[in-house]
Amino acid sequence: MPGWDYTTDLLLVGSGGGMVGALRAKALGKDAIVIEKTDMVGGSTGMSGGVVWIPNNPLMAREGVPDSFDEALTYFDTVVGPAADSSPASSTARRKTYLHRGIDMFAFLETEGIQFRRCEGYSDYYSGVRGVEGGSARSRSIEAVVFDTNRLGTWAAHLRPPVAGWMNMYTGEAKSVSNLRTAKGMTAMTRVLARTASGRVRGKRYVTNGAALVAHLLSALLKRDIPVWINTTLVDLVVEEGRVVGAVLERDGRTVRVRARDGVLLAAGGFSRNPEMRAEFSANQPGRPEWSSANPGDTGEVIRIAMAHGAATDMMDEAWWIPSWITPSGKPAMTISERSKPGSIMVDSGGNRFTNEAAAYQETGQQMFARELTAGGAIPSWLIIDSYHRSRYTFGFAPPGKFPKELLDSGTIKQSDTLEGLAEMCGIDAETLCKNVSRFNGFAVTGIDEDFHRGEGDHERYQGDITHKPNPSLGPIARAPFYAVQMYPGDIGTNGGLLCDENARVLTDAGEPIPGLYAAGNCTASVMGRKYLGAGATIGPSAIFAYVAANHAAAE
Repeated sequence: MPGWDYTTDLLLVGSGGGMVGALRAKALGKDAIVIEKTDMVGGSTGMSGGVVWIPNNPLMAREGVPDSFDEALTYFDTVVGPAADSSPASSTARRKTYLHRGIDMFAFLETEGIQFRRCEGYSDYYSGVRGVEGGSARSRSIEAVVFDTNRLGTWAAHLRPPVAGWMNMYTGEAKSVSNLRTAKGMTAMTRVLARTASGRVRGKRYVTNGAALVAHLLSALLKRDIPVWINTTLVDLVVEEGRVVGAVLERDGRTVRVRARDGVLLAAGGFSRNPEMRAEFSANQPGRPEWSSANPGDTGEVIRIAMAHGAATDMMDEAWWIPSWITPSGKPAMTISERSKPGSIMVDSGGNRFTNEAAAYQETGQQMFARELTAGGAIPSWLIIDSYHRSRYTFGFAPPGKFPKELLDSGTIKQSDTLEGLAEMCGIDAETLCKNVSRFNGFAVTGIDEDFHRGEGDHERYQGDITHKPNPSLGPIARAPFYAVQMYPGDIGTNGGLLCDENARVLTDAGEPIPGLYAAGNCTASVMGRKYLGAGATIGPSAIFAYVAANHAAAE
């Protein structure tokens, strides 16, 4: 057709978990092209733990872990809320599609040679929380097995680095490694170091986490001869007679037009790195790019382009929040297990405890914003730990023991021999802080958090210290010296965006699908509403709805 530089069946915008869509299209006998605006493949998926949340997945059945569609749907309904009361993105039809097609997608990826392992014990984030039914304590989360990037040839240089750095550590092992003073922790670390050393001795360039998942997907794409264009930006969609038929791209500084016979699939992430969009859409939860751990390309222009063509949006004020502290280099450092271990408490600038520190990280971030809005002083908050915590558990990448000198000398971590002295250093009212710590310490003795129920949920106990009694997540703030660090509501991406139906078709404000336009992942309003159901709750929707989109586009 005149005016087109290239023709394909499915054009995929983004190179994270959504690459599943291109792989599926090719398996169905269709052509596909993947574009990535940066020179690195993987997006935020590549920088993540690489876990995918799939209830009732085949690995659970093989390992004798009970689960069912009905239990998973009940969990969805009790955590996210009735579909009629939540975002249209979390309709009953979308929830059911996620649960059914997730299993199909898993089976498909196995036929493509991609292997997974189950994250035993990495429980659903609301499993065991009072009022919640259907959660899995043993884990519905899976992750790709270790990958040797030598298999990618020159493409290895374009793979986003793994979150674990030089160590070949699975995300499912991170919790055990965070408690190195236990036999389980030392065993896990020994296994990680042995895997890493063995690979290096044999000339392997192993990666784990999100880098492994992306590497597996990229390798599968290359085997199927699916073009992956880096340094390629979506400029606009091409619409003819009301249907999206292709796109205008900028590739290596040149404008090209690509015809997409079956459709365009947007899977390019959200807008965590776009200060203008955050300011426009997030009045009550004003996150900032400098607090975000999303990839640098998470700038939202793809959402803007779709909106210009009539796409509806929802939950644009929401993100996948995760409490984070800012390192001396200015980069945010996420906290998960640190907040759940005995000997830790989080307070606002007035010295008041206001939330369950060990709750799901998105919910903790939401509570920080809510506190800031109603009482002030919660952004930043302060995470305070005692020497029991510091002597037993990792903090960031710091092993148990002393904090790195740089963190103390820079003032990033405050240290004092007394709580009163620590309060003065942090600008916290000392009397209020000591009163709150005293009450908290009483809960630690009984094991029952009467204020916020910390340690009741399975995930809170999983991230805690199972050797600590009576509550794995509750321990007194009692042993000097004491430490404090400012906590901000960081994020790993936004989770509001384009409104889609159960077939991943982008909808208009009138609820009508835009023919030829599909979307998946963080550029969409999440099927999980404003909740993070379990580890892999971001990558799961990206991969599953990209798979669904490819099936629908091919059938159409």
